[in-house]
Amino acid sequence: MEYEQFISTVAHESGTDDTETAERATQATLETLADRLSKGEARDLLRELPAELKPWIYTEDDARSFDMDEYLRRIAERLGTDVETAERWARAVFFALGKAVSPKEISDLAAELPANFDPLVAEAQGRFAEVMPVEEFLVRVATRTGLELDDAGRATAAVLETLAERIAAGEVDDLIPKLPIELHEPLKRGKSRIPEAKHMPLEEFLRRVAQREGLPFDDDMPPFEASEYARAVFATLREAIADEEFFDVTVQLPAEYAPLLPPLT
Repeated sequence: MEYEQFISTVAHESGTDDTETAERATQATLETLADRLSKGEARDLLRELPAELKPWIYTEDDARSFDMDEYLRRIAERLGTDVETAERWARAVFFALGKAVSPKEISDLAAELPANFDPLVAEAQGRFAEVMPVEEFLVRVATRTGLELDDAGRATAAVLETLAERIAAGEVDDLIPKLPIELHEPLKRGKSRIPEAKHMPLEEFLRRVAQREGLPFDDDMPPFEASEYARAVFATLREAIADEEFFDVTVQLPAEYAPLLPPLT
């Protein structure tokens, strides 16, 4: 693939005809990727790229360890934009990489990146991992609860943070890339607070949701709203991720959580 075709592909996949911005986004994405790769992998990758792209992926430094959220934050910083826009451009660049280099090289690239890079790797491999946009997720929670959108966002964060305290850390890591980036932080907070799955009766789960939401409650009876919020978030989560992933999350919850969970079909 020639350089001009690569940049045109990035622009097209991002939904614009602005090749100047596509060029800047490609540079930011590849330079940040070079920070994440070993010298050997960066060199293997640049061998298959057009000459104009090679300086952006070349590195003499050791690989730095950071996840996809930090990767996108660094791209956004380089571009002077927000993380959501950076993600759109990064997906487009990875799509173009998948067209420009061999499947073997994409597999080698994927092997060097942590699992939460999968939405980007999927673009390069032609799997097109679909992530529900955060606006759609929150609108569905709002519709189910009758909350305003901002309140639905706070309720969603409260439920996800508490869920991350309840399930295994590895399952939280698997769940994160399946959800929009705006919902990653509460999951990370919950995981960091309790790295191992915590035995948590349903009432304790709902009390924690209520506390994070600022809802009044007493020790004997969590508020009805907390269960409604949890039920709405779980129902939306069921629609946002694949059956297998939803099963892996909910199978860790004891039977008393069943009233909060939509059925698996």
